[in-house]
Amino acid sequence: MPPRIAKLAAFGAFGAVGLFVLIYAVTAVASTPRRTGGIDWTEAIVTWISVGLAILALIAVHVVIARGLFAIARGDRRPL
Repeated sequence: MPPRIAKLAAFGAFGAVGLFVLIYAVTAVASTPRRTGGIDWTEAIVTWISVGLAILALIAVHVVIARGLFAIARGDRRPL
């Protein structure tokens, strides 16, 4: 992979992390209990934890991939 493409792909992976944080924020706001009805506090907390764990896993994978792509862009050798 050319170094320039690897660097762009690494920045794209970090951009995806920002998108994941935005998705979590929208989910947290959407699942907040309202006085007029809807989800209760127990279900809201379960939603926040489950979505948060999935988002954290996605963020961790994207950070690892981005670091590997930056290493490729620098010319470091990365074992498989």
